[in-house]
Amino acid sequence: MNTALLKEKFRALYGTDGILYTAPGRVNLIGEHTDYNGGFVLPGAIDKAMYCVIKSNGTDRFRAYAADLDESEEFTIENLPAKQWARYIYGVCKEMTLKGAKVQGFDTVFAGDVPLGAGMSSSAALESCFGFAVNDIYNLDFDLFTLAKIGQATEHNYVGVKCGIMDQFASCFGKEGSLIRLDCRSLEYEYVPFNPSGYKVVLINTCVAHELASSAYNKRRESCESAAAAIRKHHPEVMLLRDATLDMLREAAAGITAEDYIRAEFVIEEIQRLLDACEALNAGDYETVGKKMYETHEGLSKKYEVSCEELDFLNECARKYGVTGSRVMGGGFGGCTINLVKEQLYDKFIDHSTKEYKEKFGITPKVYDVVIKDGARRC
Repeated sequence: MNTALLKEKFRALYGTDGILYTAPGRVNLIGEHTDYNGGFVLPGAIDKAMYCVIKSNGTDRFRAYAADLDESEEFTIENLPAKQWARYIYGVCKEMTLKGAKVQGFDTVFAGDVPLGAGMSSSAALESCFGFAVNDIYNLDFDLFTLAKIGQATEHNYVGVKCGIMDQFASCFGKEGSLIRLDCRSLEYEYVPFNPSGYKVVLINTCVAHELASSAYNKRRESCESAAAAIRKHHPEVMLLRDATLDMLREAAAGITAEDYIRAEFVIEEIQRLLDACEALNAGDYETVGKKMYETHEGLSKKYEVSCEELDFLNECARKYGVTGSRVMGGGFGGCTINLVKEQLYDKFIDHSTKEYKEKFGITPKVYDVVIKDGARRC
């Protein structure tokens, strides 16, 4: 990202210099559909980020220029802006004022290199970037946890996306050389070492998004809730599938549908897989981590049924070309696979899998190498 151009644009628009801030997108190595079941996720901040140059202007006006879109917007804290991208900035500022902070007007120019629509959370990066920047320039003393919650509230209240906390948490708390094992129920977290020497992490974007994703997501949440309720009849302490074991699920099998059973089975297994992957990471055992990634994809495809032909094809390519680990990343029905691949196999894997994918589907998939980096910060 050429941040010098952002600084120059800021100077050209506003006749002064501003301060540069950044916040990253994220990947999630393992742990899908575990968040709303009270389980764990394992995200990490990446070297794709949003950047803003910002300076207080001494008024009540917020003047923003989106360099990637070549669009401007001006608003006050009393009026929700018309442009969707401006609502992310507005929401962060508004949520801060609701917490008692005094946020004055500012001028800003922003841009980013987080790929849109690839599941790397460009929106959370934007919220975290402005959350960190506004907190810093006005000395508001919000901690990182509060900034993550402010970003989440922005999505809920001004964008209309009822997201979890993982994306904003990773963007704020990211640490180079570490993933974050986040407990989605308690929001307790710990850093897990991730220094895959001799390996690369690469995302391959199918460039498809199937329409049934949102309705299917809701249906799977309902399956999990039904299974947890059935288990709770025998084990009152089980509020979410996080609390359940496979033995408990088997005991409750007669009270739920076969579909609900297999969905719940995946979630309970996935929570344990993540814990096993963390143990392997602490031991520097990336081959076991890769095995768990393949198991996750198999579960997401066959049990949770949120994969699709394109994702399964890329996963099979990974197996064929000796990739250590590969799985669908995110909610499913399109998007990316995340792959842990040995450096000496990387070129062959990328060259052959992208060619074969295009031959089968008529689409050239997009490839993104990612490196785990620090979270939101002043540059």
